[in-house]
Amino acid sequence: MQMDLIPVLPDDIGLQCLIRVPYQDFSSVASVCKNWNRVIELPEFWRHRKASGLTRKVVVTAQSRVNPTRDMGLKKYAPVYRLMLCEPETGYRAELPPVPGYSDGLPLFCQLVGVGLNLVVMGGFNPVTWEASNDMFIYNFVSTTWRRGVSMSGCQRFFFSCTSDSIRTIFVAGGHDREKCALKSAMMYDVPEDKWVMLPDMARERDESKGVFSHGKFHVIGGYDTGRQGGFQTGAESFDVATWQWGRVQADFLNSAVCPRNCVDDGDGKFFMSRGGYVEALQGSTWQVVAKLPTNVRHISYMIAWHGKVLVIGPEKYGIVYKSFLLDLKTSKWESVEEDVFLGHVQSGCCLEFLYMDTGTQMDLIPGLPNDIGLECLICSWNRVIELTEFWRLRRAYLTQKIIVMAQSLVDPTRAIGLDKYAYSAYQLTLFEL
Repeated sequence: MQMDLIPVLPDDIGLQCLIRVPYQDFSSVASVCKNWNRVIELPEFWRHRKASGLTRKVVVTAQSRVNPTRDMGLKKYAPVYRLMLCEPETGYRAELPPVPGYSDGLPLFCQLVGVGLNLVVMGGFNPVTWEASNDMFIYNFVSTTWRRGVSMSGCQRFFFSCTSDSIRTIFVAGGHDREKCALKSAMMYDVPEDKWVMLPDMARERDESKGVFSHGKFHVIGGYDTGRQGGFQTGAESFDVATWQWGRVQADFLNSAVCPRNCVDDGDGKFFMSRGGYVEALQGSTWQVVAKLPTNVRHISYMIAWHGKVLVIGPEKYGIVYKSFLLDLKTSKWESVEEDVFLGHVQSGCCLEFLYMDTGTQMDLIPGLPNDIGLECLICSWNRVIELTEFWRLRRAYLTQKIIVMAQSLVDPTRAIGLDKYAYSAYQLTLFEL
């Protein structure tokens, strides 16, 4: 039998209520009932959240911290990488649960990709044994749990480019194999189906290239071939998912032979990159300076852009604590993101987009209704929800706790019974499950 999302309310209004849940509470909301859990996992739910106009970027980075108990070779302190979640616009930070089997830190040189409500950790080297792998680990923000995905197809692949369509598909291209031979093969991974599909080969080998997905195309930027180790190319090529083919190579996309690590797009088709102490934007076929980097950040470790904002992370000089700055492209002004004493080198990162409730902005409880009527609807609907037998059955299956209620006498210090100066008793005990 089809159940209403929220009894008494139409499903479209019920959906509007659910899409306003903060992402930190997804796990709790999903555990209320199977219907809510099913809805939160639907692509339509994600699209509604994204189309609502109330989105905030969440950045997840593989970031180092110094572990003084660990010694590697002649180094007294070796970096240990862990997953850090950050809301750049609020300064909120949190550490995510470790990847299963990697208690000594994340795989070195692993890649991070955000897709839908999932974070994917791909490839890298075991931080203790230095054994390479094509492993895939997927963290779901609804269940707040990890699962292992199907390993990357083909040979072991290192320093590859990767990105996602932000909905369900991850794209991988280039890198090099065990013999340090650059690759031109490419493939894509369907996260819900847990399945790899090979794509046509690129026109050129591309080791250490940058992957960007924009307007239905997988762009692979820069990189170098086997015969030019570290000699970066300026070109790029794009795979059109609709036509299932690569377009012509753009020979001078970057204008100069630089590492494309910090070449990013803002989600609206605009490209940005940092080089020579400046942030540049691609205007037509020309890169133009939009802002000078802060003096506190001269060596960019990680950069990301979105809807009028650019975030950079890095140190003023090597060997010191990293700092984060957020650029407002409208005003060309930098703002320091709240500092973290454990902020260290970023080896990779990605962005996810979640709906948030801005506490500084007045919002309708139910869109289209005055707040007093919306409040009455919510009170009425929740009163009916908690009276349903189904609600308590589901709650008992997931979230019940034992509560003891006693009828207990008060202590009267002026009264003595027998030899006891103070007397009290528990007259009745009842066990509740709520």
